[in-house]
Order: sequence, then C-alpha cells, then structure tokens
Amino acid sequence: MCWSATADLTAGTVITAVGIACLARTRRPRDLPVAALPLILGAHQLIEAAVWRSGGGCGPATTAWAAIALPLLPVWVPLGVLLAAAPELRPRLRLPAAAGLATGAYLAYCLATRPVSAEVRGHTLGYEVNVPWMPLVLAGYLFATLGALLLSGDGRLRLLGFLLAAGALACTALWRLEFASTWCAFAAAASTLILVWTGGRARSPSVREGARRGAPNL
Repeated sequence: MCWSATADLTAGTVITAVGIACLARTRRPRDLPVAALPLILGAHQLIEAAVWRSGGGCGPATTAWAAIALPLLPVWVPLGVLLAAAPELRPRLRLPAAAGLATGAYLAYCLATRPVSAEVRGHTLGYEVNVPWMPLVLAGYLFATLGALLLSGDGRLRLLGFLLAAGALACTALWRLEFASTWCAFAAAASTLILVWTGGRARSPSVREGARRGAPNL
C-alpha cells in the first residue's frame, strides 16, 4: 500500500469488502463501531487512490483523507472499543475515549482553519497540515487509538493494538515525513483482524442465547 494509486485502489477494495463482511456478521449493536473500522479504513485507502491520481495538492480528496485520518479515527476507535467492552472494563477505557475526543476536536479545528496539502514523495504520499503542539497531539492520538485497543481486555483487539504500535514505530523510523499515510495504510491492513474478532463475538454464548430468546444483546 501507499506505493501507487493502483496499490491503494486494490487494497482499499479488498479491505472495504472485509469491512462489509464484518458488519454482516455482527450481532450486537454495540459491536458495530469496531466492526465498521475496516470499512472506514478501506474507504480511506480508496480516497488516497484519488489523491494519487490528482497528483496530491489541496483538493477535495486530500481534505477527505485528512478528515478521516486526523479528527475521526482518534474519536471513533476508543469510543467503539468502550461500547464493545464488558461493563466491568469500561471505567479504564474512559480515559482513552476522553483523550480521543479532545484530540479529535483540536485536529478538527486545525483542519477547519488551516489548509491541508498532499505531496507525492517517490512511492509514498506526504500530508502537511499546520498543527501546533504536534508532539503532544500525536501522543494524545496514539493513546486514544492504541491505548483503547491495548486496554480493551479482548485478546484479539489487544493483538491489533500491538500490531499497530509496531507499525507506528516502523513508520516513524522508515517513513518519518510520510508517517500519516504509511501508518494509516498499515492500520487498514491490520484491521482485517477485526473480521476474526466479529466471528468470535458472533459465536459467543451471550449472543447465541440472546438470539434464541429474541432479545437484543446490548
């Protein structure tokens, strides 16, 4: 991924299909936000294919890509994990959720008041937006997204969190100037683990019992 428009288009199509499958096998409404992550990230890669084809710049595709990567994900991920978690685990997930809301709100403000641009850099894309206090914002972003997964109490989501943490380190070391693009691509690929997660949730005893009784599993 991130090598060309064709690579992003192919990966985005596959991951979007995975996302549709995740939603189709989800039985509990409270699991839907996490189940929808591959769909969101697959669409994100399809949008990046449009950024490639436009040669970067400040067009609508660039803005749409940044809106998902920056304000949306740090809000969506921890809130989704919080909703899906068992009641006894939710108190410890409130801090990543709060960090995500604060980080997302600040990044939304930055996008609304400052231009965002994309630049083709060899086989990757670099995105530029003026975000003051970037190290602090990045810490809040990673705590919200990775912290929620690692604190989720669910083995599959923890594995996803560890993979994304490793991906963040690799992207920082190898593609520092293109961190946002390469990390989001890695996240999209790793989110296929959610297909396994939704299958496990669908087979859990509480879901089957609720289905037999005709009661919603909220």
